[in-house]
Amino acid sequence: MTPEPFRVGLLGHGTVGAAFEELVSQRADAVAAEVGQRPEIAGVLTRSQGDFDDILERSDLIVELMGGTDPALDYALRAMEAGRHFVTANKQLVSRHGEELFQAAGKAGVQLRFEAAVAGVVPAIRVISETLAAAHIERVHGIVNGTTNYILTAMERTGASYEDALREAQELGFAEADPTEDVTGKDAAAKMTILARLAFGAPVHIDDVPAEGIENITAEDISYARELGLSLKLIGSAERVDGGLSVQVYPAFLYAGHPLAAVHGSFNAVTIESPAITEITLSGPGAGGSQTASAVLGDVVSAMIPPPFNPPPAEPMPLVTDRESAFYLHVEVADRPGVLAQVAEILGLQGASIESVVQKGLGEDARLAMVMHPLLESRFRAAVELIGRLDFVRSPPRVIRVIGEVFE
Repeated sequence: MTPEPFRVGLLGHGTVGAAFEELVSQRADAVAAEVGQRPEIAGVLTRSQGDFDDILERSDLIVELMGGTDPALDYALRAMEAGRHFVTANKQLVSRHGEELFQAAGKAGVQLRFEAAVAGVVPAIRVISETLAAAHIERVHGIVNGTTNYILTAMERTGASYEDALREAQELGFAEADPTEDVTGKDAAAKMTILARLAFGAPVHIDDVPAEGIENITAEDISYARELGLSLKLIGSAERVDGGLSVQVYPAFLYAGHPLAAVHGSFNAVTIESPAITEITLSGPGAGGSQTASAVLGDVVSAMIPPPFNPPPAEPMPLVTDRESAFYLHVEVADRPGVLAQVAEILGLQGASIESVVQKGLGEDARLAMVMHPLLESRFRAAVELIGRLDFVRSPPRVIRVIGEVFE
């Protein structure tokens, strides 16, 4: 008996779209053997070919790989209103219009799936929303941008400057010609918006997520961190804090025992913490046409199997921005007696205590690199501001968070 066709309308035919079309052709028979229907491309929409209404009419499901929110949002809402399942890899679409999309899917009784919008083939969305649906998740954090992880890995391994590591990433295709979204943390913020919504059921919008990138990281920071037993990653974090929710993106130093410390190159990883499971870490390639296409096809197969899955309605949670953390502090100072004591005194007045310190002389100047024990960020920032005003400080102090947990 010949399997019935399952018709897929494809919006967008760039690197991922072309890879998806090819993958559907390669895996159609295997999918048919598994679910009883054979996926096939019913039509392709690009800027120069195809008509959305015609493709919609001939499709059972729409895959959107165009990017951006206009006209992607309009196509998504129209597709679901017409009773079509909708699959997307578009993080901007989901992070900015997630609630509207979830409501439209629920009203129409169709599936909205977006695994490929976060961390490539790492199944973080499926694990959080389905496998751990009954778990009380306390924290989700991870490396969700392959470009920045490649750059930081290159700086750590070779001692390269940020500029040189970025140039190498661009030459190898790991970074765009304009890497702004990646290196400023905005790309990671969009992904953490999505993960936070699924993990905690709160209506998080990307504009609510503060993001700090890696543009100001120096080779000296990484060198000193190595002496302190630390490695540097751009971390996206979402966690429960005092009855509220904190969602942020920031560079952070990790100790070797942390599961994210060993994630190198362009790989992504997501760590999920819950009392029921303690901790699990998922890792794998975070980008690439074939990898993303594989995640998209996985969503298509899931949508072919009833019943529809969509997250429950959101319940507001207060957003927390001032939270406790350990910190790395780098200060360039005049090399004279009493400098470290004065810096330590100011830190102490704000409740900050030093865990470890490295001091190096530079002729008439010196560099102090230290790690603080955890304290409230607002208090630490107040101390740093005061330190920056001291007459022996040669340049603005640099601050990087430190994640002290290890899982063994």
